[in-house]
Amino acid sequence: MLDEQVAIKVLKLKAEAQVPRYAHTGPFGDLAADLYAVAGMVLEVGATGAVETGIAMEFPATHGALVEDRSGLAMRGVTTLAGVIDPGYRGEIKVVVTNLGTAAVEIKAGDRIAQLRIVRRIEARFEVVEELVEAPRGAKGFGSTGS
Repeated sequence: MLDEQVAIKVLKLKAEAQVPRYAHTGPFGDLAADLYAVAGMVLEVGATGAVETGIAMEFPATHGALVEDRSGLAMRGVTTLAGVIDPGYRGEIKVVVTNLGTAAVEIKAGDRIAQLRIVRRIEARFEVVEELVEAPRGAKGFGSTGS
């Protein structure tokens, strides 16, 4: 059993909407819960669209969520965009997706379309400084680790 569980209220805006759920639970369970489409759509090559989930959520002030790709859809070229859900948002959760693949992708009502990763909210204080402490990586950019 996990040490901590966060209660998140879910409002079904449509009767057929599905509550997010984990496919695998327990000590080695999933990092994120599945989100489900409440309506179908065809996502043409290069197109971006918002997939309705039919749910709204109430997060405690201490938590929010990130919407992440599902590997099966990602393998077909469908990726998620605009995936931050702030704790104060109360509208319908929609998953913004784009099709980077070579063929249109049909999303059906009831399909798992994304994963919802619950995250603890941390508010940082940003300080302007004259210089930064040296680190081994330095200013090398993305992909600089050689992989």
